[in-house]
Amino acid sequence: MRALLVVNPAATTTSARTRDVLFHALASDLKLDVATTEYRGHARDLARRAVDGGTHELVVAFGGDGTVNEVVNGLLHHGPAPKELPRLAVVPGGSTNVFARALGLPNDAVEATGALLDALRDGTERTVGLGLAGGTPGTRDESVPARWFTFCAGLGFDASVIGRVEQQRERGKRSTHALYIRQMVRQFMGEPHRRQGTITIGRPGEDPIEELALSIVCNTSPWTFLGNRPVYAAPQASFDTALDVLGLAKLSAPAMTRYATQLLTSTPERGPRGKHVVALHDLTDFTLQSQAPLPFQMDGDHLGLRTSVTFTGVRRALRVIV
Repeated sequence: MRALLVVNPAATTTSARTRDVLFHALASDLKLDVATTEYRGHARDLARRAVDGGTHELVVAFGGDGTVNEVVNGLLHHGPAPKELPRLAVVPGGSTNVFARALGLPNDAVEATGALLDALRDGTERTVGLGLAGGTPGTRDESVPARWFTFCAGLGFDASVIGRVEQQRERGKRSTHALYIRQMVRQFMGEPHRRQGTITIGRPGEDPIEELALSIVCNTSPWTFLGNRPVYAAPQASFDTALDVLGLAKLSAPAMTRYATQLLTSTPERGPRGKHVVALHDLTDFTLQSQAPLPFQMDGDHLGLRTSVTFTGVRRALRVIV
């Protein structure tokens, strides 16, 4: 099998020694071509070229969730076609690696490479559903191109936190869970919409759900990890269904303390709950709209401000080696 290995050398937990071990291990079983990313969006371009050229049967993303997202968007540039497109494999190299871990892969690059080689020898794979988000027709964001995401998206509070973290990383800070927690507290203290939410969920044939202060869209569960602890914002979310939404209508200090506690103690059976919690499961088409521009994120990547985003849950979008 001919494979393209897309490597992000700036990923948080990668090193030259780890990359060398990985290269030799994969090259022992595959006809391996290696490409190192050099700019933002490069992983997407490399994966798209592999599709357009028909040169590879497998594309391996070695990096964090941002690298995986770019590779997925390159593979699906012309739309989903699981039987025709190269398969995807992931070797985790970031700080959290939600997509890889949600697939059941080890969070260590060397161990994950061993699991990948075992899966290739055994011929095991699964076809996963993905989310697609883009500008809403008839709004100021209608020209925003659609983009795929693998595990989550968010409009509002969580995207603001991610934006703060990215600013800190640009200043040389290391991406750690402690950094995320500090920026979450700072965002909460300065959050302008916590008393009066501006987000509305619109669904075909359903009444709108208005005045949400936070909205998280999940394509799988768990939503994220704090160290080795999985956090379940939408426990029913799955790669085998469409999209789930968690919305919070109140972000007061007591409410946030309660929700944070519920998230930290969440399980695959139970997530956040209460009269100010909105939990929607297996949505194929819906829109998030805001009265004021809010930060937007996909797969942990801050994408700027949006007033409206249209989401589509696409089942069986891409084959993944697991």
